[in-house]
Amino acid sequence: MHIKPNHRSLSWQGVISLQETAAWTMPWRTPHAEHVLFPEPLLERSAMPAGVRISFSSDTTRVAGSIVPQNDVGKLELCCDGERIDAIDLADKDTFAFEELASEMKLIELWLPQYGIFQLRNLEIDDSATLEPFTDERPRWITYGSSITQCRLAASPTQTWPAIVARERGFNLTCLGYGGQCHLDAMVARMIRDREADYISMCLGINIQGAASLGPRAFRPAIIGAVQIIREKHPDIPLVLMSPIYSPPREEKPNAVGFHLPGMREEVQAAAAALQAHGDKQVHYVNGLDVFGADLAHLLPDDLHPDADGYRAMGQNFIAEVANKFFLGT
Repeated sequence: MHIKPNHRSLSWQGVISLQETAAWTMPWRTPHAEHVLFPEPLLERSAMPAGVRISFSSDTTRVAGSIVPQNDVGKLELCCDGERIDAIDLADKDTFAFEELASEMKLIELWLPQYGIFQLRNLEIDDSATLEPFTDERPRWITYGSSITQCRLAASPTQTWPAIVARERGFNLTCLGYGGQCHLDAMVARMIRDREADYISMCLGINIQGAASLGPRAFRPAIIGAVQIIREKHPDIPLVLMSPIYSPPREEKPNAVGFHLPGMREEVQAAAAALQAHGDKQVHYVNGLDVFGADLAHLLPDDLHPDADGYRAMGQNFIAEVANKFFLGT
């Protein structure tokens, strides 16, 4: 049975928009109709479906599909009833198939690659299979950040730290990790504002320090402004502001505008304190060093990005330091 990407029983989760052509459907983590309003470098990252899932319920024993081949793309991973089944490297492939699945009704989730582009032509299941939509009633969590949230070096799509947190705590994830492009853009704040959410986390500072895109005068006000935009439609849900994780060369050496990471951590904490003093009792500060500190430096192969083991450790630490303290979960 061939299934079109826009079939009513398919749920595209963790997407902001879908681009649909006669030949394929592509998920975006920005609103495709408004792309003229977004920076091009950010769009290059929002085209990559980190944290995106195609979900449905079926008793099929096979899930296959046809895609537009890409040469620089990660893995596609299948989960059935939350259990990781297999992951397929999609580089240069125009089809994929997961075989010999259990024949009972089950929740099927295809976790799309966290790096590279994914353009789906169609899915295929057993001709005799039942196909039903999946209604996700889990708490909705949006997390915003950099390449450290996009997690290119994670072992597979479910092994990014946001996916680890979402799967273990029972969250419906929207991952807004944009490699090199977490600069507190107002359009991103508006986009988060307009999404349904129960919890929000923002991992802030590392891209701004690396690109020197905001200095000490502008960084804290930009954080406060972004939070206030989000609060227009999410006035009282938990919102966590997390400062940068450990990065050895950036701890002491300032960038072109005089910012090193300890200074950025102070500014993120000060922004949270200002918002709290103004009456926002549901904004919380988390020091990034409590989630990934100097004790894990050996898991930073380039002194900036965690490796696969590092992302696993980061996921567990985020659960302990953030989710278990500020998000109720299930």
